[in-house]
Amino acid sequence: MKDLVDRLRLIRSPSIGPVTYRQLLARFGGAAAALDALPDLARRGGGSVPRITARADAEREIASIAAMGGRYLLLGQGLYPRLLAELDNAPPILTVKGNLALLDRTAIGIVGARNASAAACRFSRGLAHDLGTEGLLTVSGLARGIDSAAHDGSLASGTIAVIAGGLDVIYPPENAERQAAIAEHGLLMAEMPPGTEPRARHFPYRNRIIAGLSVGTVVVEAAPRSGSLITARLAAEAGREVMAVPGSPLDPRAQGCNQLIRDGATLVQNAAEVIEAVRPMSRVEAPARERYDPPPATQEAQPDERARVEELLGPSSVPIDEIVRQSQLPSGTVQLILLELDLAGRLERHAGGKVSLRA
Repeated sequence: MKDLVDRLRLIRSPSIGPVTYRQLLARFGGAAAALDALPDLARRGGGSVPRITARADAEREIASIAAMGGRYLLLGQGLYPRLLAELDNAPPILTVKGNLALLDRTAIGIVGARNASAAACRFSRGLAHDLGTEGLLTVSGLARGIDSAAHDGSLASGTIAVIAGGLDVIYPPENAERQAAIAEHGLLMAEMPPGTEPRARHFPYRNRIIAGLSVGTVVVEAAPRSGSLITARLAAEAGREVMAVPGSPLDPRAQGCNQLIRDGATLVQNAAEVIEAVRPMSRVEAPARERYDPPPATQEAQPDERARVEELLGPSSVPIDEIVRQSQLPSGTVQLILLELDLAGRLERHAGGKVSLRA
């Protein structure tokens, strides 16, 4: 219980993101030691003492999750999904409610437009149903349109709904019955603390979980620059299969899918083609992802080493391994300096292990 409280205090603190959380635990060996180290790390990075979530707040959250029949999944422990753990920015803590046995199943993400056509919704529902009859799990985001249809088609065989807000928040409101049914027969999953109303910034985080849980993601209908295309991009970055259902060039909702296919996504038209596309991944472990976990160390970086690293940083993002190469410093030293800058609020982390200085 104490370890869960400490982990919650760490990840719920405003200055701590998934990458920073993982590096803190790797360096200090546990959440309690990381919490003790935060003020000094931030000071060395040139910032003030960061606000840390109070123990009472973490304990209240734990009580709230227990009262609603939910539980926690912790990165690196127990039932935490193996494929999701492969992401560089995997959520350190998830809240879930429902059938935990579904976490052992091979999953396919199905996403698409909220304002989807009737034909696309019917296709999505039928695809999820057919995948379920072959033993595959459907993962989607419980949004209007394609997501809702995918959950409906797979409710009986197995579905996971990843929601953008807290586990207890109904969104969209018309999905109240659907969300309750998934909590009873499938599995609800959330990264945000209970009571969190979904905001625009939460949906890309939700999308990375959908992509991370799945061996492949199918985009059924998507306009250009839609959230579904973000999910497809995140799936590709994670080394997963990206599939798209072609549509009429006269329908703007099909333009995103057609462009994905032009860019190299696998064209699929039924469950058999989806299964064929993901078969290689379903037989092997997920590909290893390059990590940036520093070795455990407590030695401080020297002032000239900090200056050398800061000199290499700017407003444009740069890969961490490039900073290591150009600074000619040990990787652990560079990681420690970046961690200090991050906790001081001076560093911005980007996808693909890139960083930049905040303006």
